[in-house]
Amino acid sequence: MTTPGETVETPPRPRRNASRAAVFGLIIAGASLLLFGTSWWTLVAAGNDWPTPVFVTLTVLWVLWMVGFPLLMMRGHGGAHRDGAAVAGDTSLGVVWVLFTWSVLSLLLRAALAVAGVADPVRSRVVTVVVALIALVLLLWGYAEAMRVSRVRRVDVVLPRLGPGLDGLRVVLLTDTHYGPIDRARWSRGVIDVVNTLDADVLAHTGDIADGDVSQRLAQAAPLADARASLARVYVTGNHEYFSGALPWVEHMESLGWETLHNRHIVVERGGDRLVVAGVDDRTAAGSGLPGHQADHAAALAGADPSLPILLLAHQPQMIGGAVEHGVDLQISGHTHGGQIWPFHYLVRTDQPSLQGLTRHGERTQLYTSRGTGFWGPPFRVFAPSEITVLTLHTAP
Repeated sequence: MTTPGETVETPPRPRRNASRAAVFGLIIAGASLLLFGTSWWTLVAAGNDWPTPVFVTLTVLWVLWMVGFPLLMMRGHGGAHRDGAAVAGDTSLGVVWVLFTWSVLSLLLRAALAVAGVADPVRSRVVTVVVALIALVLLLWGYAEAMRVSRVRRVDVVLPRLGPGLDGLRVVLLTDTHYGPIDRARWSRGVIDVVNTLDADVLAHTGDIADGDVSQRLAQAAPLADARASLARVYVTGNHEYFSGALPWVEHMESLGWETLHNRHIVVERGGDRLVVAGVDDRTAAGSGLPGHQADHAAALAGADPSLPILLLAHQPQMIGGAVEHGVDLQISGHTHGGQIWPFHYLVRTDQPSLQGLTRHGERTQLYTSRGTGFWGPPFRVFAPSEITVLTLHTAP
């Protein structure tokens, strides 16, 4: 409580925000130096003994690339949201990540050649050629994998509490479509054409629909209106909705005929047996500033018959703790992209309990993590193919 005449000092927010921005800037600068510097050392310096004009030209190009990269990312994914800059920045990220990875691994080849008596500059030039060729092959293959219509992945899941009338229920899972700066309207149509051959009973989308607002991605999202399911089409928000305008995307999905499970549930029935289909907001929702948006398992299951099996949509596998606590039988998630570009897989596993596939948590709860239907950012998928998932639910034998 204050008395008349007193003043209350508030923390100097702008200074704190400036400090955070400075720290973030230093992190980006350090990461850029590591990624670009390592690949430059391997391909340009490191004993290659290129002619001076070649060395200088390559070095200047590398520096321009390194300096331009964060500028492209900020312009592409910041407030301006310029699709051309986003494509250039995202592609640069994928290329430099692959070059960095194989530059690090090339130290083994460099050591082997040294033991074999191969001296510089031949040794370094052999390493350069090998790294460049591997990167080129992986990037071309990874681009083809990213842009193709996702393969269908079929998984059988036994749920002991599932009633016999629901045995064989098909849950088709889409996630992380990430409609973005590369126009993939034809790809989106191809995905829905595949979905409509799968005889889905429940069709689920577990978030990260798009990067960009609704008006920018209308054409890419339009085929979702034609997706078919006999019992329900349901959707929950992912973290990227909270970058791109969660409320407009929720409203747009509902206009396309999808039910948004905003911390709530529905009940589907077949053959006299019922299944609770629930959904929770993404775990980042609480920090979005949107009133009522947060991951709330209790609200999602409020009023549900506790004797019924529960299928939960939650964008991130990391949310499995709440599912276990509330007795969920199966949680379906995305978010990880299966790592998308190896070896990013190992970094993803430091934050998420599952990278992909079916895992068990606690006595009752199972988790299925999809590798994602689309891709985020770099238009490459390396050792992490995309998927449209058919989960066939079975009663206990």
